[in-house]
Amino acid sequence: MTNQNTTGKLTTHVLDTARGCPAAGLKIELFDLDADNSSPLVTAITNNDGRCDAPMRNASNLRKGRYELRFHVSDYFTAQNVILENGQFLDVVPIQFVVADETAHYHVPLLVSPYGFSTYRGS
Repeated sequence: MTNQNTTGKLTTHVLDTARGCPAAGLKIELFDLDADNSSPLVTAITNNDGRCDAPMRNASNLRKGRYELRFHVSDYFTAQNVILENGQFLDVVPIQFVVADETAHYHVPLLVSPYGFSTYRGS
């Protein structure tokens, strides 16, 4: 079923659940898992609201297929002076997902703490 009322796009945001705030300054990479390319399609840094300043993909370049977002949480927590007894537990958090409708809005948020994370398809 095609959603004709929405312009296709992929967005994300990151919330630091340990500190109770947006995760500003966190590096995110987007990969096309169906392409023969190990380079990211997009690399972004979250703003003060924990969001990217622009969609990771928009109507002109969102295609059906398998994707992976990589969230560089170890670097983020290190920059926030979060010191864990045995070093950072999480390094890069990969989230793989499928775009089945390139006209839909795919929002993939990450809720993260030094020891765990969760995600869901948002709106």
